[in-house]
Amino acid sequence: MRPIKNDMKSGSAIIISGMMMFISGLTTFYSIQSSSDLDSALRSIKHIGTFVGLMGIGVIMAGILLYLINRNQPTIQENYDSK
Repeated sequence: MRPIKNDMKSGSAIIISGMMMFISGLTTFYSIQSSSDLDSALRSIKHIGTFVGLMGIGVIMAGILLYLINRNQPTIQENYDSK
């Protein structure tokens, strides 16, 4: 039985959304300069960027696993005839 092709596309879509999360997290984290007199709101935004980036890595891994689980498996041909 062949898997539905939409599952393959959903794995790719999840990978792409995870990459976008990771890139936006990196951008948020590194665009705010660290200093001792950093405002509380900016510090929270920087921590949110860290969280979004780490969650993006998890989403990428989930998309890769979904893609690998749903790819086409080769058919197994059993040939027990010995000559």
